[in-house]
Amino acid sequence: MSSGEGFVRVAALGELEEDTPKRVELEGVPIALVRTEGEVFAVNDICSHANVSLSEGEVEDCQIECWLHGSSFDLRTGKPSGLPATRPVPVYPVKIEGEGPEAAVLVSVTQES
Repeated sequence: MSSGEGFVRVAALGELEEDTPKRVELEGVPIALVRTEGEVFAVNDICSHANVSLSEGEVEDCQIECWLHGSSFDLRTGKPSGLPATRPVPVYPVKIEGEGPEAAVLVSVTQES
């Protein structure tokens, strides 16, 4: 399902557990989807410091932590909040269409936010 401006349905809202990252792939791009603090965020799933999946890390205070070396990234901006990572990860725009657990979570990888 596509919804203009490159937005594609990647999940239902009910599939996303609070503070538990979910890995999806969209147009060959690995994405970590995170539902936290009443919002859904989409960041590139590959840590900018080491080639590991961020969706295997933990979420706290709107940050996702890389499980390998402990770098955390702000889910809103992608910026790292501590070493060893120094480069941000891409952040992608998210739209929610509908209501309740069946609401569609749409992400666009054609435009970074």
